[in-house]
Amino acid sequence: MKSLPLYRTPMVRPKGRVREWFVVDATGMPLGRLASGVARLLRGKHLPYFAPQWNLGAAVIVINAEKVVLGGKKPLQKVYIRHTGYPGGQRHIPIYRLTPEQVIRHAVKGMLPKNRLQVRMLRNLFVYTGAHHPHAAQQPKPITLPV
Repeated sequence: MKSLPLYRTPMVRPKGRVREWFVVDATGMPLGRLASGVARLLRGKHLPYFAPQWNLGAAVIVINAEKVVLGGKKPLQKVYIRHTGYPGGQRHIPIYRLTPEQVIRHAVKGMLPKNRLQVRMLRNLFVYTGAHHPHAAQQPKPITLPV
């Protein structure tokens, strides 16, 4: 009977693992730094047993979304581009037409991997304007970014 080599790293499986909950206050934070810190928590890169093939990350609650900071002329000039799928269907949406929740969700989505896990990770992101959220039962820990 062969025994396993001693240099194998044990892998933590997602089954049976309890997801952490964090609260991030977006007051006065630049949008990009907030989004990269939240994406890091959602992916689970803050954990010592990070595995890119599993959704082991935390659930993140972002409060005070309306107080996030956009630098320079971005509030007036930044435009999101999307396509309907039809010929001539390119649409330009200025950032000031979106809600603060949509802006933060879009920025975080762009910093997550473009695969099946992206949708699952985004389900663990909760963005709210104002300081109140309905997730008090999960006992989220307040955290300051960058982690």
